[in-house]
Amino acid sequence: MKQISATILSGKLSAVADAINDIVGGFTVLEGRGRGSGKRQTIRLGRGTGSTVAEYNQTVTVFTIVADSDVSKVTDAISGAAHTGKAGDGIIVITDVGNVTNISTKKSGEDAL
Repeated sequence: MKQISATILSGKLSAVADAINDIVGGFTVLEGRGRGSGKRQTIRLGRGTGSTVAEYNQTVTVFTIVADSDVSKVTDAISGAAHTGKAGDGIIVITDVGNVTNISTKKSGEDAL
């Protein structure tokens, strides 16, 4: 099993959720702010008298755990839905998962997914 963590632009969440909804059993979304290679948003100040560059971009991180056989399907779906071709589209991190337990069903391993 693998945990997939995809940090993407917050505006792409709906597209990513739609893309992976039929592939994964479920996912968790955390909202946050981050700074990476992408261009940060320009913010207008009061009454249009000036502007400043935001210190951070608005991002979300989507977490899910999948069977090893589904990793490429999920990462391809996320990449396709979040891609704009510009710096700052996001990053996908894949880590090994030793075991999972579904609290309500008491099932473990891939049966818990």
